[in-house]
Amino acid sequence: MAKKGRVFSGARPTGRQHLGNYLGAIQNYVALQEQYDCVYCIVDVHALTTVETTEDLKSNALEMALDWLAAGIRPQESIVFVQSHVPEVMELHMYLSMVTPLGKLTDLPTFKEKIRQQPENVKYGLVGYPVLMTADIVLYKSDIVPVGIDQAPHLEFAREVVRSFNHRYNTKVLIEPQVKHTEILKVAGIDGREKMSKSLNNHIELASTPEETIQRVKDMVTDPARLRRTDPGNPDVCNVFTMHKIFSSAQEIGMINTECRKAGIGCVDCKMLFAANLNKHLEPFRAKRADIASQPSFVQDVLDDGARRARAIAQQTMTEVREAIALP
Repeated sequence: MAKKGRVFSGARPTGRQHLGNYLGAIQNYVALQEQYDCVYCIVDVHALTTVETTEDLKSNALEMALDWLAAGIRPQESIVFVQSHVPEVMELHMYLSMVTPLGKLTDLPTFKEKIRQQPENVKYGLVGYPVLMTADIVLYKSDIVPVGIDQAPHLEFAREVVRSFNHRYNTKVLIEPQVKHTEILKVAGIDGREKMSKSLNNHIELASTPEETIQRVKDMVTDPARLRRTDPGNPDVCNVFTMHKIFSSAQEIGMINTECRKAGIGCVDCKMLFAANLNKHLEPFRAKRADIASQPSFVQDVLDDGARRARAIAQQTMTEVREAIALP
C-alpha cells in the first residue's frame, strides 16, 4: 500500500516507558506506520532545557527505544534515532531563529508555563525550544505531525516559522507541516489525580514484572467516598474503572459498572481483575522486550542506522536551505 506521506514525532528520553506513555503516544506511533513513512526521534537536546544532570541521558534513550521497538515500531520501515546524532538540526535551528520574532516565543503559553514552573532556570535554550522543535519537523520534510488538540498551537507556530522563512528567502524549500489530530489519552496515575508521571512516582512501567504490576495496581486510588466493602461505589469517579474500559472485556466492564454501584464487587476484586487483564495485554510486549534485550547491540544498531537514514534526508534539506539563503 502506498504511504500517504511522512510523519514526524519526538519524545524526550525518559527511560522505561509507563502506561501513560503507551496509551498517550506509543500505541499511536505503532498504528501510524500502516499509512505513513514515520520518523520517530528521541529528543535529547530538548531534554537539556530541564534536566539537572545528563548522567542517565544515554541509558534513558536506549531504554525508551527498547520499549518502542517492543511495542511494535518496525525499524526496517520507520526511522528511529536520537536527535543529537543528526547535527544538521542545530544549523537549521539557527537559520530559523533569524526569522522568528522574540515576542512570538515569549507569548507562547508553553513558555509562560515553564517560567512559572522554573523561574530560576530560564535560559536561551528554553526560549528557543519551539524553534528547535520546528527544525526537528521540517528538516525531514515531514508532511504530518500527530498532536492532541491542546498541542495544536505548537504546530501553528511551526507553520508560521516556515512561512516566514520561505517568504524571506523567496523559496518553497521548507514544507508547512499539517496537523493530524489524534486522541491522546491523559492517563491518571495510581493516585487517581495527577497525570501519570515518573517524577511523581505514580506510574506503572510497561516492563514491570507481573508481580510488580499487581502491587502497583493494588496501590491505585478508587472511589474516595467508598470507605467500606459494603458501601456502594461510583465507577464514574474511579480511575481503576477507567482503566477497565481500556483493558477489560465489554462483559466485565458492564458487570463492574453494575455491581460496584450496589457493593456487589469490592475495590480489591476490581483491582485484581484489572491487574490480570493488564498483565495479559502486556505479555507479548514483555516477551518481545526480553528477546530484544538479549541481543546486546540491537537497540544501538537500530539508533545508529536510524541516524544514518535521517541524516541523509537532513543533508539534502540543508543543501537546499543554504542555497535558498544564498550563503557564500
